[in-house]
Amino acid sequence: MTQFDQRNLSMMMDFYEMTMANGYFADHDKDTKVAFDVFYRKNPDEGGFAIFAGLEQVIEYVENMRFSESDIEYFRAQHMFSEAFLNYLRDFRFTGDIYAMPEGTVMYPDEPILTVVGSLIDAQLVETAILAQINHQSLIATKSRRICKAAAGRAVSDFGARRAHNMDAATYGARAAYIGGVVGTATVSAGQMFGIPISGTMAHSWVMFYGDEYEAFKKYAQTYPDATVLLVDTYDVIHSGIPNAIRVAHETLEPMGKRLLGIRIDSGDLAYLSKRVRKMLDAAGLPDCKIVVSNSLDEFTVASLLSQGACIDSFGIGERLITAKSEPVFGAVYKLAAVGENGEFAPRIKVSENVEKITNPGLKDLYRVYDADGHAVADLLALCGEPVDMAEPFRYVDPQKPWKNRSFEGCTVKNLRRLYVKDGKRTVELPKLDAIRDYVRQQLDTEIWEEEQRFENPHRHYLDMTPDYYEMKMGLLYETRKQHG
Repeated sequence: MTQFDQRNLSMMMDFYEMTMANGYFADHDKDTKVAFDVFYRKNPDEGGFAIFAGLEQVIEYVENMRFSESDIEYFRAQHMFSEAFLNYLRDFRFTGDIYAMPEGTVMYPDEPILTVVGSLIDAQLVETAILAQINHQSLIATKSRRICKAAAGRAVSDFGARRAHNMDAATYGARAAYIGGVVGTATVSAGQMFGIPISGTMAHSWVMFYGDEYEAFKKYAQTYPDATVLLVDTYDVIHSGIPNAIRVAHETLEPMGKRLLGIRIDSGDLAYLSKRVRKMLDAAGLPDCKIVVSNSLDEFTVASLLSQGACIDSFGIGERLITAKSEPVFGAVYKLAAVGENGEFAPRIKVSENVEKITNPGLKDLYRVYDADGHAVADLLALCGEPVDMAEPFRYVDPQKPWKNRSFEGCTVKNLRRLYVKDGKRTVELPKLDAIRDYVRQQLDTEIWEEEQRFENPHRHYLDMTPDYYEMKMGLLYETRKQHG
């Protein structure tokens, strides 16, 4: 099942994609080859890294992109497009190439996450959809990873669908959250589409409907004796919810040979309540009963709860995960990097008074550099196809301190990107979601410095350049400023 099974998303674009494409078509530039890079400039929440997510949906999009007769008629009604261009759209298929990091890669600002190489119209029309998928899923995957780190090994589940910005945001947000490390979701569509474990018990309305809390708990336990988790804060956690849950455990479940799996607290002072509840459950002979909490949690509230000695076994995270409330914009952009001229790709650079908005031009390779212990010490930009051999000390340029003479010694490198789409068709079988999730964990456990993973003042991961790439960029920057003032 994919996002295209029952609808065509090709029209999910900014209107200027189509006006530019029509202009290129009229100017006979439609077959000119170009390269566009996707990158971002700042990690969310002042963090040390982000997680790349959404690649699978990008590939689905470009493989299925086409325009129906009703789409073409809609454009005709705008009175801005030539009939020749509209006829061209009738048979349009994306025939470009896509190079990208594997989904789940730990990534850093200013590096090319994904590159589209293809005809000018191909590359222009896919901009909005590519950014929408990558910006959303990378944001939620990154936020999820932060929350899971704060939980310090305790289970985290996605409870956010009802607070998501729409149904797609709930479904694909759950996918991204699973990549980031949550153990499951309450969103059924995400479970069905992606195989994510789903979970859920009852709402306050179940308890309120029956009027009597004990009766409500009893009926639920009789219906789901192997998965009884009771919501205990509808009226009073300490004086009503927990005593009734204990009573149901003893009077309903134990005669059936079953145990009370857990209780959930959704309001109040969660640190105080969880400690009181743990003592009550243990005293009642229920030390195996888990305590689940929810209620507007994020990485900071989770860390605070645990620092207070809260007795919590798992967290249900809703609105602050699914909307990445603390910083709800990821900010990846799509910029022209090179244009085909005389059989080669000529680099292009965007110049700005804001230094951080000056782009890294041209076709390029991106390497991750590892020390002898397997830790990632930096990432490295090189000219496309440029040899990068670490057998001997390898000189590099720190673009923020180019006057310093620096070398990598005793290191190894890995090319971070590969070809995923060739001539509009995928070249490799994409990994399962569990494999992507495991890849995230493996990188953070073995490759990425713990200092980069802390929430406060994380260590900055360096993006260096080969001397040849740096000289190309500086030369192009000089020529562009000289030409345009």
